[in-house]
Amino acid sequence: MTAAVAPRMRESRAGLQLATLLALAVFINYVDRGNLATAAPVLATELHLSATQIGILLSAFFWTYAVSQLGAGWLAERYPVQRVIAAGFTLWCIATILTGLASTFAALLALRLLLGLGESVAFPCSSKMLAEHVPVDRRGRANALIAIGLAFGPAFGTYVGGKILAHYGWRALFLSLGALSLFWLVPWLAGPARVLPERRAESANRSSPSFLEIISRREAMGAALGHFSANYTFYFVLSWLPFYLVNVRGYSIERMAALGGLTYMMNAVSSWAAGHVGDRLIERGESPHRVYVTTMVISQIAVAVCLVGVLAGGPRLFQASLLAMGLAFGLATTTLYAVGQLLAGPVAAGRWIGFQGAVGNLAGILGPAITGFLVDSTGTFYSAFVLAIGFSLLGVLAWTVVIPRIEEVTWGVAAAA
Repeated sequence: MTAAVAPRMRESRAGLQLATLLALAVFINYVDRGNLATAAPVLATELHLSATQIGILLSAFFWTYAVSQLGAGWLAERYPVQRVIAAGFTLWCIATILTGLASTFAALLALRLLLGLGESVAFPCSSKMLAEHVPVDRRGRANALIAIGLAFGPAFGTYVGGKILAHYGWRALFLSLGALSLFWLVPWLAGPARVLPERRAESANRSSPSFLEIISRREAMGAALGHFSANYTFYFVLSWLPFYLVNVRGYSIERMAALGGLTYMMNAVSSWAAGHVGDRLIERGESPHRVYVTTMVISQIAVAVCLVGVLAGGPRLFQASLLAMGLAFGLATTTLYAVGQLLAGPVAAGRWIGFQGAVGNLAGILGPAITGFLVDSTGTFYSAFVLAIGFSLLGVLAWTVVIPRIEEVTWGVAAAA
């Protein structure tokens, strides 16, 4: 083994360990944020909540989550990112546990806001760490691990959460999963994240572009719009799928949990494949621009087609479309953050993903609430599906027209804001 190869192998192993822990954190992140959607059919009946109120609760998470992405991106550039992640993680676990003790709409609303604040650190901070410690030709695999965590979170939360819900009730769901989540802090505080060098982050602080400089870039606006479009359809499904399966398609709680969990499993499989295939293509000389644009366009169009099948199809086409949509989601979840990390570069990844995530997660504010309003107003999900299909197709324009080319931006010398 040559002297040049050994350090790269050690860096690769450290990057893999880091990505694995970050993937586990994102897995827990999506379990905890999705618990309310899983519990919605039972919780709405027990606490006498309307579809509009459920929509507001599902949306409220994103009121703080979206806005706080900007603060999380700033913190990722200014302070040890490992500690920022640990603090946010602790906060969201506490919010999850307390949700199991809530009895009023107002209490649930306050705790959803607290949960969003805590979970906002996940993607700006993880993107900052990956941009600093993982090379571009291995970043697809690292983001694929995180995307798998993102997909397995709803899969686990829907399936296992549905089982807990069916046998022990919705309070046990939040109390048990929130308490178990806290154990992630043990390997994080003692593991590779603690010993990774911070000198690169410290040097980047002195020349990191401001939010205003990032927002002025056409590439940032395109990535934010594309992120919003992809998130709208994903959060539409994540937030309302259990309610739709039980109340529209007539599924039992356990059957809902099985089909919903399998849909997110498809997401995980596709995420893994997209990350590995994308890295292999880049290693062989294909431009990251072509790889990422092609992946996102295929994902956005496929999701739109699958939504039509879910809305209008009979039992077999409906189920096939739902599973295929899980595969289409996986293409985007691996690629969205890889695009932002590449465009921003290590010097700006925290703030860039903070901005991109803030705009992208406005979809979480609008989508669940609008869906609840449309369902109450029309008595059907038809108009909500049509709106989701439109946003998915809008994303194609973001990736192909608004962004001129996906490559690292050349930043001028700027003081950190």
